[in-house]
Amino acid sequence: MSKQDEVDIEASSAPLIEHLIELRQRLMWAVGGFFIAFLFCFFWAKDLFNFLVLPFKWAVIWAGMDHRKVALIYTAPQEFFFTQIKIAMFGGLILAFPVIAAQVYKFIAPGLYRNERKAFLPFLVASPLLFLLGATLVYTFFMPMVMWFFLAMEQTGGEGQVDISLLPKVSEYLGLIMTLIFAFGLVFQLPVVTTLLARAGLATSDGLREKRKYAIVFAFITAAILTPPDPVSQIGLALPTILLYEISIYTARLVERERAEREQDDEDEDETPDPEPQPPEGGSSSDEADLEEQGRGSMP
Repeated sequence: MSKQDEVDIEASSAPLIEHLIELRQRLMWAVGGFFIAFLFCFFWAKDLFNFLVLPFKWAVIWAGMDHRKVALIYTAPQEFFFTQIKIAMFGGLILAFPVIAAQVYKFIAPGLYRNERKAFLPFLVASPLLFLLGATLVYTFFMPMVMWFFLAMEQTGGEGQVDISLLPKVSEYLGLIMTLIFAFGLVFQLPVVTTLLARAGLATSDGLREKRKYAIVFAFITAAILTPPDPVSQIGLALPTILLYEISIYTARLVERERAEREQDDEDEDETPDPEPQPPEGGSSSDEADLEEQGRGSMP
């Protein structure tokens, strides 16, 4: 190996080491932020769980039952403890998301052009906002509707009937509501993903419009996989997905219109003729003629 090859290897390994050091630093900040948020949520885990139980209480009120009789159970000694750990993990991840997203952006921002950074920042803001919008929809409307649907299956004991009451386990209830929150939060990222694909030229509004029927089928299949096996949950997730798909078509059209306007402006700038050179200030046509005669006279 020549000395020049060794110099090239050392020069190429130096940026790699710098990137690894930067990556370690960003990971430490992200993990530290998550750990602090985890401890905070674990300290308030019971209060957070009581907050998550409110949709169940609303469903009980909608069903005309006494909300003071709302009860959840756990059948294993360690079940509620691990449920609190899950609450702390979910809550810590949500609370630490701004820190994690900021560290990811700081790591990749040096490799982006200024216009790319400006285009990336709106999506970094819109993504958590859309996730919170989907989670709010689940908490305020969808989860009470699902629990009301399940409560409607209860029956009171009577002649020829047994008493059947809904007593959810704390782990199963937490799993249900968190699954729905994350499912809706991910589905609400559809406009962000579609807009990014449109900016990259990988998706067009016409192509999305042509594939609308396949998207509708895919929405119901996805809803059947992500939600409990009841029609209320599946339809409740599929309909917002279809609506978000239509919004994605509109955002893709806006991106195409913006790109077309930018290309038209570039073409107009290219077609603009260059200004004709002007004679130097203070000069005149007679002076130019005298110079030509002198030059002609000096010729042999």
